[in-house]
Amino acid sequence: MQDDREVIAEVLQGDKEAYALIVNKYKGKVASILQRSLRHPHEVEDVLQEVFIKAYYSLSDYRPNHSFSAWLYRIAINRGIDELRKRRRAPFPAEIDADLADECPIPEEVYLEKEQRRALRQKMMGLDKEYRTVLALHYLQQLSYKEIGSKLSLSVDTVRMRLSYARKKLRDHFIRTEQKGENRL
Repeated sequence: MQDDREVIAEVLQGDKEAYALIVNKYKGKVASILQRSLRHPHEVEDVLQEVFIKAYYSLSDYRPNHSFSAWLYRIAINRGIDELRKRRRAPFPAEIDADLADECPIPEEVYLEKEQRRALRQKMMGLDKEYRTVLALHYLQQLSYKEIGSKLSLSVDTVRMRLSYARKKLRDHFIRTEQKGENRL
């Protein structure tokens, strides 16, 4: 097996494939270093890749009179520390928060959401059919203005105008309802 310094010299001379020898030789040890600070295997894999990428792009900074393995392990340790610092700054990731919120809805929120949807449907039914249809196609079926226009044989400007009018009517209704002191929506 080649000496690390020889392999590094080859990589620095443009033989990128020689770097695979370094990765294969040290990936087990670097992974075990990372496992001490990172608990989940997928995190270890991600950071392991980052360590070898960083080492690859920093090879020109490596000094051959020092141990390559010590230099590489220092990169791994520092990257593990960086990952822990990042976690301390964001102790509760947003995606976990969102997942928990989806799994455990608060009963009051569920009730209010149902009431809001009911009030909105009721008010939509009070709109003329042309406005109600455009609202339903845009918000319920998620169609674009152009798709609605082609489906209803309308210009995009007409669709835009009808949506604007319908939203204004609904907004005005709910503002009036709020001003009257009714607690709907």
